Amino acid sequence: MNAPVDVSFFARAAKPLSSYRKYWAARFGTAKFLPMSRKEMDVLGWDSCDIILVTGDAYVDHPSFGMAVIGRMLEAQGFRVGIIAQPDWSSAEAFKALGKPNLFWGVTSGNMDSMINRYTADRKIRSDDAYTPGDVGGKRPDRAAIVYSQRCREAFKDVPIILGGIEGSLRRIAHYDYWSDKVRRSVVVDAKCDLLLYGNAERAIVEIAHRLAAKVPVEQITDVRGTAFVRRPDDETGKGWFEITSTTVDEPGRVEAHINPYMTTSEQAAENGATCSKDDEAKLVAEGATKEGAARAEAMRAEAIKPLTFMPNPALHGLGKYKVPPRERSVIRLPSYEQVRSDPILYAHANRVLHLETNPGNARSLVQAHGEGTTARDVWINPPPIPLTTAEMDMVFDLPYARSPHPAYADENGSHDHATKIPAWEMIRFSVNIMRGCFGGCTFCSITEHEGRIIQSRSEESIIKEVEDIRDKVKGFTGTISDLGGPTANMYRLGCRSPEIEAACRKPSCVYPGICQNLTTNHDPLIKIYRRARALKGIKKILIGSGLRYDLAVKSPEYVKELVQHHVGGYLKIAPEHTEQGPLTKMMKPGIGSYDKFKQLFEKFSAEAGKKQFLIPYFIAAHPGTTDEDMMNLAIWLKKNGFRADQVQTFYPSPMATATAMYHSGRNTLKRVHRTAQSDDETVDIVRGEKRRRLHKAFLRYHDPNNWPLLREALKTMGRADLVGNGKHHLIPTFQPLGDGGYQSARKKNSTAAPTKAAAPVKGRMLTQHTGLPPRVTGAAKPSAKLPRKPR
Repeated sequence: MNAPVDVSFFARAAKPLSSYRKYWAARFGTAKFLPMSRKEMDVLGWDSCDIILVTGDAYVDHPSFGMAVIGRMLEAQGFRVGIIAQPDWSSAEAFKALGKPNLFWGVTSGNMDSMINRYTADRKIRSDDAYTPGDVGGKRPDRAAIVYSQRCREAFKDVPIILGGIEGSLRRIAHYDYWSDKVRRSVVVDAKCDLLLYGNAERAIVEIAHRLAAKVPVEQITDVRGTAFVRRPDDETGKGWFEITSTTVDEPGRVEAHINPYMTTSEQAAENGATCSKDDEAKLVAEGATKEGAARAEAMRAEAIKPLTFMPNPALHGLGKYKVPPRERSVIRLPSYEQVRSDPILYAHANRVLHLETNPGNARSLVQAHGEGTTARDVWINPPPIPLTTAEMDMVFDLPYARSPHPAYADENGSHDHATKIPAWEMIRFSVNIMRGCFGGCTFCSITEHEGRIIQSRSEESIIKEVEDIRDKVKGFTGTISDLGGPTANMYRLGCRSPEIEAACRKPSCVYPGICQNLTTNHDPLIKIYRRARALKGIKKILIGSGLRYDLAVKSPEYVKELVQHHVGGYLKIAPEHTEQGPLTKMMKPGIGSYDKFKQLFEKFSAEAGKKQFLIPYFIAAHPGTTDEDMMNLAIWLKKNGFRADQVQTFYPSPMATATAMYHSGRNTLKRVHRTAQSDDETVDIVRGEKRRRLHKAFLRYHDPNNWPLLREALKTMGRADLVGNGKHHLIPTFQPLGDGGYQSARKKNSTAAPTKAAAPVKGRMLTQHTGLPPRVTGAAKPSAKLPRKPR
């Protein structure tokens, strides 16, 4: 069984969220929606807001939207909280809509990094935005956290700015920026905020709000975990810290001179200011013939033979343990912004150090210099926040959310289902988040950098209560819960068996290269929730929409059976990401053998239930460490297994991710970084340039006729022309149907001109990643007789 969550090291290390004395404004009560206008403030009886939150998302009062969680948590502490959502950033006027906040501004770009939200992996502007009413793009600026902070400062310059959200988390130190292809400064410096909160920020924001309400100057709040701030090098508050310098790699030791092969041993010794012992011995024998020589020889022997003298080592104390500075007063100095900007190897080193200091149980503070001379300042990053206990998670999710978008977004019928629909809300409208965090450690993913590796789980009662609230209160509910999950569907209540080991561990993943022996893999608590939730009156179906960690799932066949027979709606998404070991080792993902084991269980239990269900695997193209041959082998595997990928994911270098450091530096930061690579495994094959990225994407869409010319050329260059032909064992055919070279994406708004449709595949022969089901008979006209027939 799993160790109870609340007895871990972390549960005892922080002040409970429920222990603060409420602010005086609690007398105003709870608002149905946090106000977005003066008129709404008047209805609530407010003359001003204590805190104003600025966000790049539309305001949806739901626990899956960060600003709603922070706003409701601050409201529960007694503060009056207003929201300015997707303001016009062309001037500061829109930021004055609710007046001057009494305590501080809370700023975020939204649930996504603003650059990832607006640009594709090919740096093309998206025409849509799932977090905006009507799915309209362009409602937030590039680098929204910086722009919003500047406008807040213009509106009321003396009000503290607290920056948070995913954009702040991923940019808290100097980071590689894919869109400008250079290393940018910490967002703390660029946004000129007073404090940055990274990770899930309930603990930090509540502590800071109460301190500011108690008139503590914001510049004195430097000890809150999960925060970053700017500090001058000569600042007295920075004194008394034990600084550990980590600004270089491969520090050289004593350099030995090359030996002259023509010098005798005695000549070499004389060169170094010493003598040869054999020459000394011969000299002693010769001089021993005289009385004076014998005395001198005896003196030389006494000089040569000395007893060992043991001196106490000042670095040791107590019972033979090294005396190290206390971690809570230790700070690691990273290479400066100027260093990592001009040296990719130092950037890789700094990124590796940061990821080693992410466990709340043992992480030390980090500091990174920005600027030189009179402009020099240090960005300080305190250790990560202490994870929430189960009781605190319940408190967060039991707050009085309206579970719908703000009425300001409704159409003339008061509905959010048509022209004003917010796709991101529609997706999670009937879903329940049961946990936070992920210990998978996938190098391309940003969950760990934001939410951490420690799983924070809600109680069973809290989860069931939310399912009942959806059933009873959410308009449009038809009986189907779309998801019971989180960052990963099946990590609920999983964690380390030992609190002591958990607090001391520095591994980036608990499941790579294999599942840690200290990790619990018991899925019984999750099975119990599934059964209890689907037994509720009025609940017809509960689906699992979150990504599944299949290497964990196979450890519990009973869970796989429960999932497959009751919670799969025809298809199930999982993410092997690749089939080849080269890229998989750089992703920290299990081998394709784990997928095969899960597939066997999936098909077995589907057959037992008499259901025809399908697995939909997702893959990444152009990930660091992926060769052209790796993508070719993946394409062969896809065709062999009958998959046609409609939605193709190309590697997207998000700020601060480990894979992004590999992309920028060409080094494997999962290993110690050296100035000169000590082995081939320390270097990483990087897929750069539009042509090569297009090729890797084309291998994933080997079935698209528009990709065939590119693939034919590449296969011939790779010496694999044997894969071009019209047989079943060939990857692509020799003929080329007519087409305009366009690409029809599953996201039609992001498509180019659609090509002439090729003949439909044989029913039941190919699966599509978009639907997961065999292609439907649509009644489309048969291909013209003038076109070559597609081989079968």
